[in-house]
Amino acid sequence: MPARQGRSAVATRRRQQSGPGRSAGAAVLGIDHTAIAVGDTERSLRLYRAALGLRIAGASENYGTEQEHLNAVFGAHLRITALRAGSGPWIEFLEYLSPRDGRPAPADLHANDLDHWQTVLHARDLPRALASATAAGATVAPGLATAVTDAAYRIEEAALVNDPDGHGLLLAR
Repeated sequence: MPARQGRSAVATRRRQQSGPGRSAGAAVLGIDHTAIAVGDTERSLRLYRAALGLRIAGASENYGTEQEHLNAVFGAHLRITALRAGSGPWIEFLEYLSPRDGRPAPADLHANDLDHWQTVLHARDLPRALASATAAGATVAPGLATAVTDAAYRIEEAALVNDPDGHGLLLAR
């Protein structure tokens, strides 16, 4: 059975980034999106959509030989949900409907562990974003960072939280 492709998987693949810093000889043109495995799409939506304000940009169920090859997982059947903020790349949830034998993130994962990665989400009101995130199931990561200044990334202050599946979110203002 061929893989079913939803609009979320292909909607913006044709976009290219341009502007300063883009080398004509670069192998990569830009960043389209990040995909994260989630245990329960609805639980994740309570955090990312209801608490943090991202909007659903597309959804699909994908399965079949093409999807198995794309994910390198035999028998892959996924519920895919694409989320967008006002700007920047999107976040795509990959909920494996089968197989459901994926391993959870280690409970003691730290920012300096090789398995760790984080998505930076810019917020107008950091205390409000942090309160909304924790009320929706996010946990404050070890070594909470505040009063951080990083002009290169336009960050004045930030807090690192983990979503219910253990993915790092750097909430930044």
